[in-house]
Amino acid sequence: MEPSRTEASDVTRAMAGDHDAFAALANANIDRLYALARVIVRDTDRAEDATQDALVRAWRELPRLRDPSRFQAWLRRLLVNACYDEGRRIRSRSEVVLLSDHHPAIQDDTSGVIDRDRLDRAFRRLPLEQRVVAVLNHVEGLTHEEIASTLGLPLGTVKSRMRYALAGLRSALEADDRVPMAARRRDIGGGRG
Repeated sequence: MEPSRTEASDVTRAMAGDHDAFAALANANIDRLYALARVIVRDTDRAEDATQDALVRAWRELPRLRDPSRFQAWLRRLLVNACYDEGRRIRSRSEVVLLSDHHPAIQDDTSGVIDRDRLDRAFRRLPLEQRVVAVLNHVEGLTHEEIASTLGLPLGTVKSRMRYALAGLRSALEADDRVPMAARRRDIGGGRG
């Protein structure tokens, strides 16, 4: 996405140390950054911390940004790195849910709730690196090439992580299906005799 003239001007001025220009950039991006952080870390306090950390890093590192037209991708990368840091701080399993809270709610029936719960459990089982790639692809709508650029990874690594993420989700969902089936067999088998 090409930056607007206003954004490009604000980036250039902020790179030179203009606080007001950086404040305009931060205000224009904070809601999107926070929504993305919530999807990745699945905790409001940790999402706020990651967003704030990303913006502090952006202010500190902005003079070193090589290509002002890449500001959005660079800022997203700072946020993802801040989310990784949050995940490391809380060594208990980081929670990420592919189904994000910032999508409009639709009427939900019981099977929809069950499906979301199953997907949530499966998604939590993925390593953080795979979750981030899946979120950037499915929630942010980035292509594999854009993800590679954002994360500073080779394209093959992004494709591999996405492939493993999808395979991991599939395996976790299948495992979830087998547990109730085994429980039903025990219940049926246990009732005889």
